[in-house]
Amino acid sequence: MSGEQLALSSDAPLIVYIDYKSPYAYLAIGPTYHLLDELAIEADWRPLTLDIVSYAGSAKTDGKGQVLKSERSPKQWQSVKYAYRDCKRYARARGLELLGTTKIWDSSLAGIGLLWCKQYGQQVTRRYTELTYQRFWIRELDIEDASVVSAVVNEAGAPVEGFADFLMGDGRAQHDALQEPLLDCDIYGVPTFVIPASGDAPAEVFFGREHLPMVRWLLTGQPGPAPDVAYERLGADY
Repeated sequence: MSGEQLALSSDAPLIVYIDYKSPYAYLAIGPTYHLLDELAIEADWRPLTLDIVSYAGSAKTDGKGQVLKSERSPKQWQSVKYAYRDCKRYARARGLELLGTTKIWDSSLAGIGLLWCKQYGQQVTRRYTELTYQRFWIRELDIEDASVVSAVVNEAGAPVEGFADFLMGDGRAQHDALQEPLLDCDIYGVPTFVIPASGDAPAEVFFGREHLPMVRWLLTGQPGPAPDVAYERLGADY
């Protein structure tokens, strides 16, 4: 299978790329689940582990706003601070607690946990994602600790026997192989929604939850005029 096929192909009607250290992806989870439930479909959830340092620099704080170490330019700090203001605004509107992170996390272990949970069904996958997001964004989950990720896997309803080997072996290989072709397929951020190719129609790629109205329109056979990008309600807070 080519890199493009790996990134854009699925038996599911929708592929959703997420990263547990992304507040924007966190805010998209609820509306995405609402859409899936509304249409009675399942998604193919996949990890996209962002390389935030490459474009936003790195920093470490004490959790109270005091910067302990920084390798960010003033422009990068401005961008990061705006992003968190934006996310916290939407989080408050939906009754979610969202605390800024204290460092740039390596979320690959949590992403591999997602790949493991997918083997045990949508309900397990959903529970794992909900637990991981909720706890990580109130600073109660260390996603770089394999034993912590394993505990969440277990709580979500997936077996943990064999998970440690999966983390270091097949799961790591699957995760890393998936990351390589993404940029070439215009998949560079999260959340990204992909409607796989069907017949002569090419795959459609959408970055950001503001495109959920368009995703819904395409998945339902394009009834009426195409919707614009939006965060407004379409039966839920999109």
